[in-house]
Parts: sequence; structure tokens; C-alpha cells
Amino acid sequence: MLLTLRIGIVPARGASPFPSRQDRRMDAFTSTLAIGGALALGAVSPGPSFVMVARAAIARSRADALHMALGMGLGGVVFAAAALLGLKLLLTAVPWLYMAMKVGGGLYLVYLGVRIWRGASEPLAMAAGSQAANGAQAPGRGRALLSGCATQLSNPKTAVVYASVFAALLPAEVPPSLLLALPVMVFAIEAGWYAIVAVALSSAAPRAFYLRFKLWLDRAAGGVMALLGIRLITSLRQ
Repeated sequence: MLLTLRIGIVPARGASPFPSRQDRRMDAFTSTLAIGGALALGAVSPGPSFVMVARAAIARSRADALHMALGMGLGGVVFAAAALLGLKLLLTAVPWLYMAMKVGGGLYLVYLGVRIWRGASEPLAMAAGSQAANGAQAPGRGRALLSGCATQLSNPKTAVVYASVFAALLPAEVPPSLLLALPVMVFAIEAGWYAIVAVALSSAAPRAFYLRFKLWLDRAAGGVMALLGIRLITSLRQ
């Protein structure tokens, strides 16, 4: 739309037909807002990442869930950097690579779902006690961060979405400052949203509800995770 407007406007006598530095800055600012809005809408949509953070917040601890949220942000930065480097073109040119990423990501989600389902009958106190023993809280939080990052990276569609959003909304001339700002913005959106989820669901009321219905909630979460993985794999037919 912006391009059409520029083409339709006849520059005044003596005016430069090329956009000024101020115009380029305005384009970059507008593009940043549009990209941020599009990515925020994608982040808040339910998916495997939401299931993982929500379960960690309710079943484990707020700290573990927040570390997992940081992992989600790091995974988003990896996809954003890959999108800026032209991952979509690579995946289009090498279809088998995209299929391999989808199969690998789908299998990982199925694996997580099976683990959650099998652990549904395990008492929560036993799991918490095993982590707290011998000062093992820090490694547990480190694993939460890595688990969050791996869950985010398990869906290569996210990288394609990032690449599509960037291609559609970035200005024709992308200033270096915007290239540096985009990964930071992606991290803030992804980690910020899941941090909100972690804080909201780690309060007393959600935890009490979870303890009451742990078996069925864990099985529901595991089933959803496994179905999302199967859906990712079966989408290869499309």
C-alpha cells in the first residue's frame, strides 16, 4: 500500500524522487510496529510452547517456568536470525530439509507428550523432592531453559512465519539498526508473553486446581502435545 501511494504521488518541482533519511526512518519505525504486532499475535496463540510453560508454572515452580520462558525467547531469536538470513529461500530450494525439520520437530513433541502422559500418575511432591535434593535446583532450571528453547525450535513453521512477516513488512531498504533491533524485539515478545503466563499460572489458585486434578490435566497436556507433534508430521502431505 505504501509503495502504491508513493508511485501515485507526483513529486513537486525540485523535490527529490528518492525517499529522504527521515522518510526511511519513518518507514523503519512503522515496519517495526507492524512486525511487532504480527509476532505478538502469533506468540499468544496456543501451542506447544504455551502447554510447556503453563505446566511448568503450575506443576513445578515459577522460577522453572520463567527460565523456560527465557528459553522460548532464545528460540525465537534463533528463528528470527535465520529468517533474516534467508531461511525461507533455503527451505524452498531444498524441500527435503524442511521435511526433515518438521519430522524431527514432530517427533520431539510426541516424545514430550509421552513423557508428560507417563508422569501423570507420579506424585508432585516426589518430583519436586528429587530436584531439590543435593542442591540440584540450578541444573533443573538450566534444563528448563534448554527445554523451552528446544520446544520453540521444534516447529520449523515458526521460522517460515517469521520470514514471511519480515518479507511482507520490512521496508525495501532495511537499516542496520533495524536488523539489530528485530532479534531483540522478538526475544522481548516471546519471553515477555511466556513470563506473563508463568507468573499468572504459578499463583496459589491454579496450583491448587492442578493438584486436585493432576492426573487428568497431565494426561490432557501430554495428549495435546503428542497430537500437535503428529499434526506437524502429517502436514508433510500438504
